[in-house]
Amino acid sequence: MTTQSTSGRAAADAADALRRQIPAERVVTEGPEYAAATALWNGAVSHRPAVMVRCAGTGDVQAGVRAAREYGLSLSVRGGGHDWAGRALRDGGLTLDMTGMRDVRIDAGERCAQVGGGATANDLLAAAEPFGLVAATGTIGTVGVVGLTLGGGYGPLAGHAGLAADNLAGAEVVLADGSVVQVDAENEPDLFWALRGGGGNFGVVTSARIRLHAIPSVVTGVVVYPWAQAGQVFDGLRELLFTGPDELTVQSAVAAGPDGSPAVMLLPTWCGAPELGGLDDGPLGALTRLGDPLAVQLDAVPLATVVAGRDAMFPPGRHVIMRTRSVSGLTPPVGAALVEAGSALPSAMSGLSVHHFHGAAARVPVADTAFAMREPHLMAEVIAIWPGSADDRAAHLAWAESVSAALASHALPGGYANLLGPDDAEQIAHAYGANTARLLAIKSAVDPDGVFSATPLPKGDAGDSAL
Repeated sequence: MTTQSTSGRAAADAADALRRQIPAERVVTEGPEYAAATALWNGAVSHRPAVMVRCAGTGDVQAGVRAAREYGLSLSVRGGGHDWAGRALRDGGLTLDMTGMRDVRIDAGERCAQVGGGATANDLLAAAEPFGLVAATGTIGTVGVVGLTLGGGYGPLAGHAGLAADNLAGAEVVLADGSVVQVDAENEPDLFWALRGGGGNFGVVTSARIRLHAIPSVVTGVVVYPWAQAGQVFDGLRELLFTGPDELTVQSAVAAGPDGSPAVMLLPTWCGAPELGGLDDGPLGALTRLGDPLAVQLDAVPLATVVAGRDAMFPPGRHVIMRTRSVSGLTPPVGAALVEAGSALPSAMSGLSVHHFHGAAARVPVADTAFAMREPHLMAEVIAIWPGSADDRAAHLAWAESVSAALASHALPGGYANLLGPDDAEQIAHAYGANTARLLAIKSAVDPDGVFSATPLPKGDAGDSAL
């Protein structure tokens, strides 16, 4: 019997066993539900698991974990499905589809939300908004809360509220043996530490408790500068990013403007006193005087509206390749590299998004969470996107690689784990800095057989992969 037929038999046996333990309609191997569950944000991902478990609760997750182990199937977890590398799915494996577990419960008195393992940023922010509360999420609403949080979670409130991971107050986790543990600062503290930045490599988070913040609205929008002024804008922005108040976090972008030519876009979020956000001489006003802007649109709006509105910028189904580098600031060489990258965009859909890490996020001691890059910095997403033609892949890959290489000599060691690809060996090796040994020790203790592999972990001393 061939290996392929053996694995196929194991998958069929696993599916049959699962249908005897949970409602049979939740175990799918083909058909419309299977197609929907395997459709990820990155249309280039062609991984096809043998079995999809459409989880409705913790019991389904437990059954799926145990079945994968018993029948020798690789295991993956699909939350929001936004990982560009497609690690939500495994060819021939068993995938736990969490998209049916999207409940969000708000405790306004405690300023806390309990979110299901498949909840998105849109789900969380929409539930919190009626209470005048927000969460530290990312910038796109369809991204899964749990996946973002486990890997770190840069976002528009980083200066004031920290990373998404810094706001994780507790979690329910299904471990590699199928057992369930409640995790927080007092219970399973090592695992709780690892979950805040170590990725989905330690168990399946079926629900998470997220701290909320009393911010009824933010002042945000976009300031667009012409490409001819790109160098000038980056020079002026250099000092503003790390001398401004915590309440102002500025995402910047190099992308195609309305006419298709490159432009510099600043997307600030002010979460301080609303009256200061509207002043010409206030924190936001300085961002409009870095040159002669083509457009300035800044308004006070609920964060939920802003994040949901940006979903249209990154619709599902297009093909995507990403790279990431983190730099200490917009030094002249970094600014020059961004200008060179923007001048050579491979398509109007491609670009660079530069995230601002400062304030509260940078004041968390390195040893307090698995996420280790705590000095003020900028995290660059290099985003190559094309409609789907296989002929376009080579040009987009070459551009992404060239931009990453241009930033490499100016970059901090490692990189943002949520965006590192499986082949980024050098960056992976340094992604957790001084926290690497502790993180790998916890991985070895809670998942010695490597059942869970999500974002990449460094290799251990012996050279064996920690995945």
